[in-house]
Amino acid sequence: MTHDHDLVLRPTPAQMSAALNPPAGRIGGDLVVETLSGLGATTVFGLPGQHALGLFDALRRSSLRYVGLRVENNAGFAADAYGRITGEAAPLLLSTGPGALTSLAALQEAAAASAPVLAISSQIPTAGLGGGRHGYLHELPDQAASFRGVVKSVHTVRTQSQIPSAIAAAWQSALTAPHGPVWVEIPQDVLLAETLLPEVTAADATPEELVPRPELTAVAAHLLSGAARPAIIAGGGVVRADASGKLRALAERLNAPVVTTFGGKGAFPWKHPLSLQSWLEDRHTTDFLEDADVLLVVGSGLGEISSNYRTFKPRGRLIQIEADLGKLESNYPALGIHADARPALSALLETVDERPDEAAPERVRTLLERVHARITAQELTLEQDALASIRRALPPRSPSFWDMTILSYWAWSAFDPRHPNTMHSAQGAGGLGYAFPAALGAAAADPTHPVLAVSGDGGALYSIAELATAKQHDFDVTWLIIDDGGYGILREYMTDTFGETTATATATELSRPDYVALAESFGVPGARTTPETLEGDLAKALSSPGPSVIVLPAVLRMFAPTHLG
Repeated sequence: MTHDHDLVLRPTPAQMSAALNPPAGRIGGDLVVETLSGLGATTVFGLPGQHALGLFDALRRSSLRYVGLRVENNAGFAADAYGRITGEAAPLLLSTGPGALTSLAALQEAAAASAPVLAISSQIPTAGLGGGRHGYLHELPDQAASFRGVVKSVHTVRTQSQIPSAIAAAWQSALTAPHGPVWVEIPQDVLLAETLLPEVTAADATPEELVPRPELTAVAAHLLSGAARPAIIAGGGVVRADASGKLRALAERLNAPVVTTFGGKGAFPWKHPLSLQSWLEDRHTTDFLEDADVLLVVGSGLGEISSNYRTFKPRGRLIQIEADLGKLESNYPALGIHADARPALSALLETVDERPDEAAPERVRTLLERVHARITAQELTLEQDALASIRRALPPRSPSFWDMTILSYWAWSAFDPRHPNTMHSAQGAGGLGYAFPAALGAAAADPTHPVLAVSGDGGALYSIAELATAKQHDFDVTWLIIDDGGYGILREYMTDTFGETTATATATELSRPDYVALAESFGVPGARTTPETLEGDLAKALSSPGPSVIVLPAVLRMFAPTHLG
């Protein structure tokens, strides 16, 4: 009798010969890049450092493409975008101490947005580990402790034989729903030492599928089928699970209006008769969702922004489908279904009844008319025209990346992304400097479409060094910089809260460079535009290969919030 655990895959004669006679000149770093290649990686991001030289030396002997950026945090943002666009784990190679720590803000954004980033850092030599103060360069008492509260999982390596398994486990963690950043650290001496271990030819790290419990989807289907006024909130989990088609099928079967969160932009067609679009920061939308007798929330934790700053008070029954167990019912009581969006929506489609409702599209039209009337009354035509110009200039399938700037805040609510997984921003963690390096990562992931980055002048200064990266790799990225002379949204917040003060001016007003001249000094074409010429200038830049910079001097304003009253 043969048991499954008795079955062993025997190596072929060729595999046996290769294992017994590994190539000469390999070091621990080779085990890292061989494992990444075996897992299916093709591109890595990062920045070299003294302790990590073993990783970068091994890249010379691999087929992996290396995209080096000028700041570790920007390399993390590029890896984040690569992971969002491809759905693959994006390797990020870092050095010990300051290099590793500089990536923390990017990894926080990746965690908030569930972007699969595989960060691999060097460590001080093995002899210095254990928390003592030995005086090694870049030494930290416990480097991994700085990352445990940010990343999804931490994997430590202390010997060369541990490298393939640790990286495979990290890869699997990053790609198991909910996706997220993971951390691997390897001591310098382990990376540099010669290895006699055989080449890593294959690695198995298949992500675990997170399927729903059938008794829960049966209850959910029953509630939705019998609802009088069902509605759906679609979050970023729908986009990440590539489940927008299933969401549309379910919404049409139920005749349920759908609103997308800012992280879920593109999860549902913008101009569909059942689309409430993304006006979550609007009291009319909040009222509409509160009136639903059954509200299905898919791939969203209903956090601060998605709940209109906690003013959302549902009166009906909530059903929440969420892959992140920590977010399940963390803000509102619900029928909580711990599952990835795609298998959960598939299960509902198999069991939910068709629900006729000829009035649903009219209710959607009425809601959008109220929203648009509120915005129109505020006479913010400059902002709306700028957003419309960008939409007309940007090719339908081109991805766009938005920094934390006033026009991005508008885009969260008012921009039509046209297709799933094409609009991304840093609203998960809310840090500055995301848009341009992320756009470079997207261009590395898919060079077939030009990429747009949108920043304010304050955020642009966080990532200006990456103009050198854009030029070096000739990435097809157009960077639109809205130059309003400072941190515009913070200026508005401080003025509204405290009035015009010296402190406000000191904190929010910026001396800044001539961005056009600065871009040209990197060898990147730059141009200054106006609101009237923005569409044409952007279209021209996007249709011209390679990087470019467009600067729009303009002071924009936000629409009035509805959660303060």
